[in-house]
Amino acid sequence: MIKYNLTCDCGAAYDSWFYNSFEYDRLKKKKLLTCPECNSTLIKKSIMSPNLPNKANKKIKQDKFEKKLKDQLIQLRNYVEKNCKYVGDKFTQEARSIHYDKKTSKGIYGRATPEQAAELLEEGIEIASIPWINKKPN
Repeated sequence: MIKYNLTCDCGAAYDSWFYNSFEYDRLKKKKLLTCPECNSTLIKKSIMSPNLPNKANKKIKQDKFEKKLKDQLIQLRNYVEKNCKYVGDKFTQEARSIHYDKKTSKGIYGRATPEQAAELLEEGIEIASIPWINKKPN
Protein backbone atom coordinates (compact mmCIF):
# COMPACT_ATOMS: atom_id res chain seq x y z
CA MET A 1 0.00 0.00 0.00
CA ILE A 2 1.14 3.50 -0.77
CA LYS A 3 -0.33 6.81 0.36
CA TYR A 4 -0.31 9.81 -1.96
CA ASN A 5 -1.13 13.43 -1.30
CA LEU A 6 -3.40 14.44 -4.16
CA THR A 7 -4.40 17.89 -5.41
CA CYS A 8 -7.05 19.06 -7.83
CA ASP A 9 -7.06 22.07 -10.15
CA CYS A 10 -9.86 23.51 -7.96
CA GLY A 11 -7.38 23.71 -5.06
CA ALA A 12 -8.67 20.78 -3.05
CA ALA A 13 -6.04 18.61 -1.39
CA TYR A 14 -6.53 15.19 0.15
CA ASP A 15 -4.78 11.88 0.80
CA SER A 16 -5.57 8.55 -0.78
CA TRP A 17 -4.22 5.02 -0.47
CA PHE A 18 -3.35 2.85 -3.47
CA TYR A 19 -2.27 -0.76 -3.76
CA ASN A 20 0.94 0.44 -5.47
CA SER A 21 2.14 3.27 -7.74
CA PHE A 22 1.03 1.38 -10.85
CA GLU A 23 -2.52 1.26 -9.51
CA TYR A 24 -2.52 5.06 -9.16
CA ASP A 25 -1.28 5.43 -12.76
CA ARG A 26 -3.89 2.97 -14.05
CA LEU A 27 -6.78 4.73 -12.30
CA LYS A 28 -5.56 8.16 -13.44
CA LYS A 29 -5.22 7.00 -17.05
CA LYS A 30 -8.78 5.63 -17.01
CA LYS A 31 -9.99 8.90 -15.40
CA LEU A 32 -11.34 7.03 -12.39
CA LEU A 33 -9.76 9.41 -9.89
CA THR A 34 -12.12 12.27 -9.12
CA CYS A 35 -11.95 15.23 -6.80
CA PRO A 36 -14.29 14.90 -3.81
CA GLU A 37 -14.97 18.67 -4.00
CA CYS A 38 -15.74 19.25 -7.67
CA ASN A 39 -15.72 15.78 -9.32
CA SER A 40 -12.95 16.87 -11.69
CA THR A 41 -10.55 14.24 -13.02
CA LEU A 42 -7.66 16.72 -13.16
CA ILE A 43 -5.92 15.13 -10.17
CA LYS A 44 -2.17 15.28 -9.55
CA LYS A 45 0.18 13.81 -7.00
CA SER A 46 1.74 16.52 -4.88
CA ILE A 47 5.13 16.45 -3.22
CA MET A 48 5.17 14.23 -0.18
CA SER A 49 7.78 12.91 2.16
CA PRO A 50 7.91 9.24 3.02
CA ASN A 51 7.09 8.23 6.55
CA LEU A 52 10.31 6.44 7.44
CA PRO A 53 10.89 5.15 10.94
CA ASN A 54 13.54 6.98 12.88
CA LYS A 55 16.10 4.91 14.81
CA ALA A 56 15.79 7.26 17.77
CA ASN A 57 12.00 6.85 17.78
CA LYS A 58 12.38 3.07 17.68
CA LYS A 59 14.77 3.21 20.64
CA ILE A 60 12.38 5.43 22.62
CA LYS A 61 9.44 3.12 21.87
CA GLN A 62 11.51 0.08 22.83
CA ASP A 63 12.63 1.76 26.08
CA LYS A 64 9.01 2.63 26.94
CA PHE A 65 7.91 -0.93 26.15
CA GLU A 66 10.69 -2.41 28.29
CA LYS A 67 9.87 -0.09 31.20
CA LYS A 68 6.17 -0.93 30.99
CA LEU A 69 6.95 -4.64 30.85
CA LYS A 70 9.32 -4.37 33.82
CA ASP A 71 6.68 -2.48 35.82
CA GLN A 72 4.11 -5.19 35.05
CA LEU A 73 6.52 -7.95 36.08
CA ILE A 74 7.23 -6.12 39.35
CA GLN A 75 3.48 -5.86 39.96
CA LEU A 76 3.16 -9.59 39.31
CA ARG A 77 6.00 -10.34 41.73
CA ASN A 78 4.42 -8.13 44.40
CA TYR A 79 1.09 -9.92 43.94
CA VAL A 80 2.67 -13.37 44.24
CA GLU A 81 4.68 -12.37 47.31
CA LYS A 82 1.60 -10.91 48.99
CA ASN A 83 -0.83 -13.75 48.16
CA CYS A 84 1.31 -16.90 48.11
CA LYS A 85 3.58 -18.79 50.51
CA TYR A 86 7.30 -18.96 49.73
CA VAL A 87 8.58 -22.55 49.97
CA GLY A 88 12.01 -22.11 48.38
CA ASP A 89 13.71 -25.29 47.17
CA LYS A 90 10.87 -27.42 48.58
CA PHE A 91 8.58 -26.29 45.77
CA THR A 92 8.25 -29.68 44.08
CA GLN A 93 7.52 -31.50 47.37
CA GLU A 94 4.94 -28.89 48.42
CA ALA A 95 3.28 -28.89 44.98
CA ARG A 96 2.96 -32.69 45.09
CA SER A 97 1.64 -32.59 48.64
CA ILE A 98 -1.03 -30.06 47.70
CA HIS A 99 -1.96 -31.99 44.54
CA TYR A 100 -2.04 -35.55 45.87
CA ASP A 101 -3.24 -34.86 49.41
CA LYS A 102 -5.94 -32.55 48.02
CA LYS A 103 -4.81 -29.84 50.42
CA THR A 104 -6.26 -26.42 50.03
CA SER A 105 -3.60 -23.81 49.66
CA LYS A 106 -3.61 -20.13 48.99
CA GLY A 107 -0.78 -20.82 46.56
CA ILE A 108 2.94 -21.39 46.77
CA TYR A 109 6.02 -20.18 44.99
CA GLY A 110 9.62 -21.23 45.07
CA ARG A 111 12.37 -22.72 42.96
CA ALA A 112 12.45 -25.83 40.80
CA THR A 113 14.85 -27.04 38.15
CA PRO A 114 13.56 -27.40 34.59
CA GLU A 115 13.61 -31.18 35.06
CA GLN A 116 11.56 -30.96 38.26
CA ALA A 117 9.08 -28.63 36.58
CA ALA A 118 8.73 -31.04 33.64
CA GLU A 119 8.06 -33.93 36.05
CA LEU A 120 5.33 -31.95 37.82
CA LEU A 121 3.68 -31.16 34.51
CA GLU A 122 3.86 -34.81 33.42
CA GLU A 123 2.08 -35.74 36.66
CA GLY A 124 -0.72 -33.32 35.81
CA ILE A 125 0.27 -30.74 38.42
CA GLU A 126 -0.36 -27.28 37.07
CA ILE A 127 2.55 -24.91 37.57
CA ALA A 128 3.78 -21.76 35.89
CA SER A 129 7.20 -20.26 35.55
CA ILE A 130 7.37 -16.50 35.71
CA PRO A 131 10.34 -14.15 35.32
CA TRP A 132 11.40 -13.09 38.80
CA ILE A 133 12.53 -9.54 38.10
CA ASN A 134 14.62 -7.50 40.49
CA LYS A 135 12.52 -4.78 42.16
CA LYS A 136 15.42 -2.34 42.38
CA PRO A 137 15.88 0.10 39.50
CA ASN A 138 18.99 -0.48 37.38
